[in-house]
Amino acid sequence: MTAQYTVTVLGLGAMGLPMATRLASELTVHGFDIAEPRLRLAEEAGVRIFDSARAAAAESDALLLAVRNGEQLDDVLFGTNGVADVLKPGAVVILTSTVGTEAIPATVARLAEFGVELVDAPLSGGPKRAGEGDLLIVVGAAPVALATARPVLELLASTLTVVGDKPGDGQALKTVNQLLCGVHIAAAAEAMALADALGLDQAKTLAALEAGAAGSFMLSNRGPRILEAYTEDGAEVLSRLDIFVKDMGIVGKATRAAGLATPVAAAAEQLYLLGQSQGLAAADDSAVIKVVAPVKRTA
Repeated sequence: MTAQYTVTVLGLGAMGLPMATRLASELTVHGFDIAEPRLRLAEEAGVRIFDSARAAAAESDALLLAVRNGEQLDDVLFGTNGVADVLKPGAVVILTSTVGTEAIPATVARLAEFGVELVDAPLSGGPKRAGEGDLLIVVGAAPVALATARPVLELLASTLTVVGDKPGDGQALKTVNQLLCGVHIAAAAEAMALADALGLDQAKTLAALEAGAAGSFMLSNRGPRILEAYTEDGAEVLSRLDIFVKDMGIVGKATRAAGLATPVAAAAEQLYLLGQSQGLAAADDSAVIKVVAPVKRTA
C-alpha cells in the first residue's frame, strides 16, 4: 500500500517539516508552506513541493494538518482556498493539533459531504522526536479511516494509542494530557524559583529532584530550559508559552462543561496568561518561571 500512497503536509514549520521529512523516507509526500525557505528545506528532504495548498492536496490519500485552533482548521479545509473539495473520496484528514472537542462534530459533518473522513490524532513529542518517528499519538477514528491513516501514523509514532472509534475521542484524551503537562511545567517553574530563593544551586537541585520521587518527564524535559530562562536569549523555543494559554483554555472549557472543579489547572492557566500579558507569548513555555520570579536571585 505504501509504495503508491501519497500524504500531503500543509505547513512545514517546526513540527511540519520534520514530520514531512520522516514520512518522505517511505511514502510519497507533497508539501506546501507560505515561507519559501521552508519549501526549499522540504524539497531537499525529498518532499515534492507545490505553489498552493490546493495543488499539494489534490488527489492525496491523506492530509496531515497541524493548525493552531478550530478556526484555522475550518479555514484550511473550507475557507476561500480550502482544500477539502480537492481531496479524493475515501481520503482522510489527519488532525495532529490540540483544538478541543468542540470543533470536531461540524468538521466531521462537512468533510463527509466530500466523502472524506477525519482521523483525530493529536500528538506530543516536539520537533526532534517528530523527525525520529518517536511521537506519542492518541487517536479517535472510525476503523476504516484509521486503516487508511495507519501508514502515516505508524511512521510518526513510537506510541500509538487508539482511544476510541470516533473523532473527538483523541481530543478528549489530549485535553486530559495537557492538564497534567500544563500543571507540571508550572510546578517545575515554582520549584526552581524556590530553590533559587533559598540560595540553592539550581542545577544541583534539578539533578537531585530528577533522581527522586519528585521527578517527572516534564521536570526533566523543561527543567534545563527553565534554568536558561534568565539568560540573554532565553531558552530555545521548542514549545511557545502561548500554546499553553490555548491548551489550558481548552482544559478550562472542558472542565466547566463537565461540572468539574480543577483549581490547580486554573491556577496554572493564570500563570500562562500572565506570561502572555508580560510579553512572553512567543518565548519557550519554560519562561513561565519569570512570572513566578521576575528576577533570578542567586548568581
